[in-house]
Amino acid sequence: MICEIKWNILSLKEWEARFNSVARSNILQSYDYAKAAAATHRQKARWGLIVIDGVEAGLVQLMEASILWRLCHAVILDRGPLWFDGFGNAVHVKLFFEQLNKQLPARLGRKRRILPEIDYGQAAHQIMLQAGFKKGADDIPYQTLWWDLETQNQEARKNLRPNWRGSLQKAENSLENEEITVEWDTQGKFYSWLKCECAVDKAMRGYRGISPQLLDNLASFSTNQPFMVIGKVSHKGEDIAGVLFLLHGQSATYQIGCSSDLGRKYCAHHLLLWRARDVLKEYNIKQIDLGGINDDAAEGIKKFKTGTGASFVQLLGHYA
Repeated sequence: MICEIKWNILSLKEWEARFNSVARSNILQSYDYAKAAAATHRQKARWGLIVIDGVEAGLVQLMEASILWRLCHAVILDRGPLWFDGFGNAVHVKLFFEQLNKQLPARLGRKRRILPEIDYGQAAHQIMLQAGFKKGADDIPYQTLWWDLETQNQEARKNLRPNWRGSLQKAENSLENEEITVEWDTQGKFYSWLKCECAVDKAMRGYRGISPQLLDNLASFSTNQPFMVIGKVSHKGEDIAGVLFLLHGQSATYQIGCSSDLGRKYCAHHLLLWRARDVLKEYNIKQIDLGGINDDAAEGIKKFKTGTGASFVQLLGHYA
């Protein structure tokens, strides 16, 4: 088999059409993220079409930074590549990373940070080593959860953990009794409020998250409409909880969310995440990436997300 990576040969329309065909696309491989990251971190994006034996097999998006005529060169691949139907087995993965290593080999002055979109395991680790990469300093596997929206809500509700389902029922009762209200926004009306609330919450609880500048740039550079879907719960005119989803292809990422003490009392976050299933379906979203859950400082967030019954995925950590 012969693998080629053809860089920057697709128009934006052609890239988006192929990206939209991927069942589980992640935000880090999206064109919107590349433009936002370029503006935030002064990086440049490179878009690759993966071709195996003359057939289009997948996509990969790299971020790069360099000075001194590329003598100092950084290469970043986050959660790629993405494979088309019929591709992505161990042989294809090895061929891709061998070709990437051939094109961008390790050398003095070049820093490579690779987070492969490959399920965790010894065999996968051996593939990376054989392809010419070494384990990075961060040896922690990347964990996330994928929530399937094509599963009927009745079945999805059965898959909820009992305590999660009970919290959802409590919130639904409060909504039915008009104690709380829910609103959805695709125009960015709630964006500034939610961003500020989440920044305060993040600082108080000590967990990592997306930088406000990168989030602002994501909102500014998006070519998709809608790109953000924001949900908000209010109680007697007071905003008590909010969530923000980023849309990309057939998937959406649960990016940020926060809840006040009153919001937690009413289990507002449970209600927002559950109601988001129907809202996102209106925009042809089939999967929600619930986001990284391997941050020790955010144990409560991990417990909340896993309560949905979403599918657990553990990927290889960083390589260089």
